[in-house]
Amino acid sequence: MGIFSRLAQLIKSNLNDLISKSEDPEKMLNQLVLDMNNQLVEAKKQVASAIADEKRLAKQGEQETANATEWERRAMMALRAGNEELAKEALARKKEHDTLAATFQDQWQKQKTSVDQLKRSLRALNDKIEEAKRKKNILIARKKRAEAQKSIQETMHGLKDQSAFETFDRMAGKIDQLEAEAEAGAEIAEEYTGDTLASKFAGLEQTASGEDDLLALKRKMGLAPAETPKPVETVQKRVEAPPVTETESEATTRSEQEELAAALEELEAEERAAGDQRKASR
Repeated sequence: MGIFSRLAQLIKSNLNDLISKSEDPEKMLNQLVLDMNNQLVEAKKQVASAIADEKRLAKQGEQETANATEWERRAMMALRAGNEELAKEALARKKEHDTLAATFQDQWQKQKTSVDQLKRSLRALNDKIEEAKRKKNILIARKKRAEAQKSIQETMHGLKDQSAFETFDRMAGKIDQLEAEAEAGAEIAEEYTGDTLASKFAGLEQTASGEDDLLALKRKMGLAPAETPKPVETVQKRVEAPPVTETESEATTRSEQEELAAALEELEAEERAAGDQRKASR
């Protein structure tokens, strides 16, 4: 193989590769459909021209038939007038028009057959173009779906890089360290300000209050023995003592207890009503 042949083959292969890479399926499909529509427009023009020729041939045939009829009438008129020579000339002209009428009729029949064939071909072309449009939309949808899947796969491949996850773990470790340092600082502050002892007593009081509330609820529900009455002397001393103002927290606790008891009573009433209903249905 000569050097020029190899060079030509190399250039051709590079050009083909460049063209293949630059081809966008969506743009190519749109262009193909556009070209098909242009071809359809040209085909319609050709069919319209053929139809016009058919109509013109039909009119010319009709005109020649009318001319032949007219010359026949004139021949008859010449015979009535006793002029046979003039009648012969009129009949000769009639024959010419009959021949032309037969010729136009034959051409019209052929043109009509051709027009019918062109119409069928035009409908077939239109159907193929509509089918191409539907296929184009499907192919473009497939292309976009494939591009989306490819993009997702590339993104997932990029997430496989361990450096990103290592960065997340390192940042989480730093945040844990900051939280631990903040908690340690709060504990140190409580040690030096005496808040630890206060918090211990606050927790003890909260626990005692919770135990008292639970015992009161059990007594109200009959699950615990009633409270033993205090001695008379103690009661008298309490009566003589100055009235104790109920704190807001105690009032809130008593209100919550009353609401809880009411809710329990309502729930028990509903259960009893449901049990009675079941028994009645049986």
